[in-house]
Amino acid sequence: MGAQTMTYPSIDWLAITPIIILLGGMMINLVLAALTRAWPRAWYAIGTVELAVAALIVEMFLWHDINKNGARIIINNAISIDHFTMFCWIGIAGALALVSLSTAEYLRRESLDGPEVYALYICAALGAMIMTASNDMIVLFLGLETLSIALYVLAASHRRRAESQESGLKYFILGGFASAFFLYGIALIYGSTGTTNIAAIGKVLSTEVFVKGDDAMLLAGIALLIVGLAFKVAVVPFHFWTPDVYQGAPTPVTSFMASVGKFAAFAALLRVVATALPSRAEDWRPVIWVLAILSVVVGSVLAVVQTDVKRMLAYSSISHAGFMMIGIESIGHSGDVDGLPATLMYLMIYSVLVIGTFTVVSLVTRTGDSGSDIGSFRGLGKERPALALAMTIFLLAQAGMPLTSGFIAKFGVIKAAATNHSYAIAIIAMVASVIAALLYLRIMISMWLTDEESGDDKREAIKVPFTAGFVVAGSAFFTLLVGVWPSWLIDASQAALQLAK
Repeated sequence: MGAQTMTYPSIDWLAITPIIILLGGMMINLVLAALTRAWPRAWYAIGTVELAVAALIVEMFLWHDINKNGARIIINNAISIDHFTMFCWIGIAGALALVSLSTAEYLRRESLDGPEVYALYICAALGAMIMTASNDMIVLFLGLETLSIALYVLAASHRRRAESQESGLKYFILGGFASAFFLYGIALIYGSTGTTNIAAIGKVLSTEVFVKGDDAMLLAGIALLIVGLAFKVAVVPFHFWTPDVYQGAPTPVTSFMASVGKFAAFAALLRVVATALPSRAEDWRPVIWVLAILSVVVGSVLAVVQTDVKRMLAYSSISHAGFMMIGIESIGHSGDVDGLPATLMYLMIYSVLVIGTFTVVSLVTRTGDSGSDIGSFRGLGKERPALALAMTIFLLAQAGMPLTSGFIAKFGVIKAAATNHSYAIAIIAMVASVIAALLYLRIMISMWLTDEESGDDKREAIKVPFTAGFVVAGSAFFTLLVGVWPSWLIDASQAALQLAK
């Protein structure tokens, strides 16, 4: 019997350079942290930002390379290198840079060590990048777990706060159940189709080989897959962890979860439904329809009655997740060309908005995380008018006001729904937006029309370091830029419509 040789898949090293940059940087970060614990925290922040910017530059180069040479699937058909992937990678790298800058001041104020936090940020970003590029369910699951485990630890990273420890534990336990559902869903889909390759699943389901009348296992797999990702994006009724975790986790970590975590999970869901399950749209679209309506309504209504700003923003994020679900529901209609780019654009816009918003919350709250009730914003317009103005821009954008990026985002998904004759969901979304506007109005009234607290409850003077100020100013600029000149972002999201298969 002759000796067998193992054939290794060829690797396009240029295509995965952004992943290599972040992975190498994370390892160097951990080695330096172990050898030189006395290094200033800011150095790790600067190093992480430089890694993110380097990855961003390479991703833009890859975008143009795809324009020239076309999309491709690499590493044994496991990773897709297309405009969809690059759009997501650019958003993730940008979010990593912004959150790293905003974290530096928080760690200094809370007297926390920085190296582990930045290494976990990079680890989570790596998991998110793998998720968004996955063309195989197993690779998608590995990316999901890489992201999730890093977020569990980050949520509990403030060791002196019981709330942080509690939020990390809750997130870990519930996230473990969600991962189990997701993995079981993959197993059932594999049992039905004989493959875990996302593109191959789509081809199998679209052929006559698969008998539609005998598809109980497949439908159960699709349902469990949606449940697993629905937990990660925090849509109703899989949202119960969100308010407690968002409130208890360190504020910069909350912004990272709300931006990178949502970006990765939604991008994965987009690729799965658009590539693997288009022929079964009649089965999964009603489920997405219900999740979207429940999320926009429940998120908007419960956000209005909260008194803690972080809990308000947690329920607001549930409402925004519902809007993104509207875009995914549109993908299930035959001939749709608006749902996927509208959802991608919403993801990019919301990521910047939520990072800017939580950076302001981190600066305003008295001691980092505690005291984040709405009263903390009283008189902010008089004490720090520029900071209050930036927060107002973020809130107006989240409410969907014209001339802000939020209007472009909401208009895109509602237009996609209306184009596909889903008028009911479009009307409900618009009504929910009006309800949610009351939440943002409450915060703005507290900032501009009420006086600052006095006596023992008087807020400490707010210091705005350069790093946090840059994040707030940059996020506000992006919000207004997209609001008045959205064509460049619309064109980029439209380019992502062609997925590598």
